[in-house]
Parts: sequence; C-alpha cells; structure tokens
Amino acid sequence: MKNNISVIGAGLAGCEAAYVAANMGVKVNLYEMKPIKYSPAHKSRQFAELVCSNSLKAMRIESAAGLLKEEMRRLSSVCLKAADTAYVNAGGALAVDRDIFSKQITDTIKNHPNITVINKVVDKIPDGITVIATGPLTDNSLIEEIKKLCISDNLYFYDAAAPIITAESLDYSKVFKASRYSDSEGDYINCPMNKEEYERFYNALVTAETVPLHDFEQGLKVYEGCMPIEVLAKRGVDSIRFGPMKPVGLRDPKTGHRPWAVVQLRKENKEGTLYNIVGFQTNLKFPEQKRVFSMIPGLSNAEFMRYGVMHRNSFINSPKLLNTDLSLKHNRDIFFAGQLSGVEGYMESASSGIIAGINAAKRALGETPVILPLFTMIGALLNYITMSETKDFQPMGANFGILPPLDEKIKDKKQRYAALSSRSLEYFDKGTLI
Repeated sequence: MKNNISVIGAGLAGCEAAYVAANMGVKVNLYEMKPIKYSPAHKSRQFAELVCSNSLKAMRIESAAGLLKEEMRRLSSVCLKAADTAYVNAGGALAVDRDIFSKQITDTIKNHPNITVINKVVDKIPDGITVIATGPLTDNSLIEEIKKLCISDNLYFYDAAAPIITAESLDYSKVFKASRYSDSEGDYINCPMNKEEYERFYNALVTAETVPLHDFEQGLKVYEGCMPIEVLAKRGVDSIRFGPMKPVGLRDPKTGHRPWAVVQLRKENKEGTLYNIVGFQTNLKFPEQKRVFSMIPGLSNAEFMRYGVMHRNSFINSPKLLNTDLSLKHNRDIFFAGQLSGVEGYMESASSGIIAGINAAKRALGETPVILPLFTMIGALLNYITMSETKDFQPMGANFGILPPLDEKIKDKKQRYAALSSRSLEYFDKGTLI
C-alpha cells in the first residue's frame, strides 16, 4: 500500500524514522537483523544500541550539541524521551544508562500500533518508500545493493577526514592568502613555518598519542592519498615537508622568501566561515590534535568545529546523491538517514532519522516534504551533507560554523552562540512542522 513505508535498521536513526512516521499515521515495517546477525561492534539485542560512549554531549542550549537536542525535542524525538528516563549525572553532558536507554526505545517501538518489527538480514531493498538507516557497519549483502543505488564510486568505507576550524579564530597576522605559483591573492590561507618551527611541530606530531583501532578496523586499508599525517611523518623528518606541507610555489609576502614548510587551509563551505587543514587526515586523539595543531602559525587559538578521524565507516557521497529532504535524486522513494547519510555523531544520526521519517511519511501521504531553514542546526547540518561543494566530502557533526551568521556582529562567543540558538528555537516555537 502507498501509505506503508519500510525502514531498514533499528539504530538511533532508524528508530526515530519509524517512530515519527508511525505517529503521522503511516504503517511502518521496521527491519532489524539482530538477533539473527550482529555487526562486529554490536552486542545487545535491544534497539538504538550505544556502541561507544554513553554521552550524548552537552545539554546547554547555547552549545551546538545542546541546540541540536533541543530542536529534536520540539520534533518529539523518541531518543530524547528515553534519554530523560535513562539520565545519569555527568556534569553538563547528557549521559545515559545505555541499557535503560535502549530498552525504553525498544519497548516504545515494539508496542507502537503502527510499527511492525521484522527480524531479518535484508539483502534486497524492499519495494516502495524506504528509509535506509543501517549505520556505518552496514552488512555486506546490503552494501552491494546500496552500491547499485550510489552510481559508481559514491560509497565510501572509511573516514579519512582532516580537522575543520573556524575562519574567525585564525590569527591573520601570521598567515597569508595565496595559491601556488601565483602572485595574486589566492584561494588558500597559508601558514608558513621556518625550520625551527617545523622541527618543533614535527617532533610533537610523531610523539603524539593516537586512537587505538577496534579489532574489526585492524585490517583497514588506507590509501596513500589519505595517509594519516602522523603516519606519513614517521617515514622521515622531511616526509611531510615534501608532502602536504610542501612550500613549493609559495612566497611569504612578509619575508619575500619561500617558507621552510607551509600548512594550507582550504574553504570548507561556500560562506568561507570554515576551513579544512589540507592533507591533515589523522588518527590522533582529539586533545592531542588541539595541542599539536595549535602549534601551527596562525592556529594558536583555532576553534575546532570537527577533529580529524580515521576509522571504518560506510557512508555515501550525499552531495551528489541526495536531495535536501534526504531522498535519492534519482529515486525519491528511497531515503537515507544516520551515519550512512554522512552525519557524524549519535544525535546527529538520530536527527537525520527524524527528518527522513517525516519526509518518507509525507511522500506516502502525498504531502510536501519538510525542509528546515538553514539557521536551524538540523537544517544547516542536512544542508551541509546534501549541498556541500567541498571536493572530498566527509561526514559532519553539529557545530555553529555551519550556521549562517547573525545580522548583527556579536564578538563575545557565548553571547553569539546564545543568539544563534534563540534564532533557531524561535522558528520551532511558531508551531508544528509535521
């Protein structure tokens, strides 16, 4: 029937999609392969299993994570209802007892009159309107089906992402704009190093602490072009100076000479509020990234909107494949949600599930899809993953850098973030969106 939809995967995104669609009066078939089969990271029979941390990040509305969750509350998130029940003290973070959290979501989903749970290893995408929310460790049989949908090389199997920082946090007295072999101002921000600065940075980089890989990531194939910067550096003291930090074709206007080494920053978004540290894919622990990369000239006070990662994670090239309602461009009956769609993080995955579920239900009901404004955190995040112009798309989490700036300039960061949050929530306060 046209007013039936299928959801594949009962993780956070899949449960949100099934729940919101069912609440809109649509009948949902929710497919989950557990307990018939488990991914390498999953152990529990329950839905919405938290496989890593039990923290859902900050609660403060004036934080990106807090704003995201507050927007989700306004959309009746099943995950946040469970989180309130499963809450454990963790300072300013929303942390949960993971067993209580998963059990409550499982019970809510299984007892919903409009949801039928089907325990099955899905190897063929069902006919009709379908939300695919199978996560970063999607089963191999389904991956082959997804490959067919993704058209050639638009499905990736690991994150190899460099850090992203805000433009406003740079020290522009220590950097210069230029493209290689060009005398005019170029497209890159260049952070020049002399020999002493380079050697100090190099020694910190090769001795920094890395994130241990999970057992199922030990055989992870890393392509030469995506080699972690710290691994490349260990090949020799000049390895990165002849690689991503090569100064060839660049001249520092302050000295008139070519630097000993250069770190380049490339625009990450059209607005130029975010910059990517070029060639700095890394597996360093987050505090180590902050410590070591802040040694780069111009980055001493850098505000990191996303740290670099290197781990197994299946995700699609969403800017090429998805519409802003999370449907496939070449098949509007197929929706993607969760980490598979290119968002990073528990609540980011869950929020994309809400929007995919709403729009799958609206498609079944013959209604117009919901596209949230860019000044909302969910709207900005989904706009980023579907409309990003970056050459090498990588997953993104909630951060204030993806929101359009305020009409008025507010220097104080806390006040600015509070104003950005208020702008978003005023929109949600105007009335129902579903």
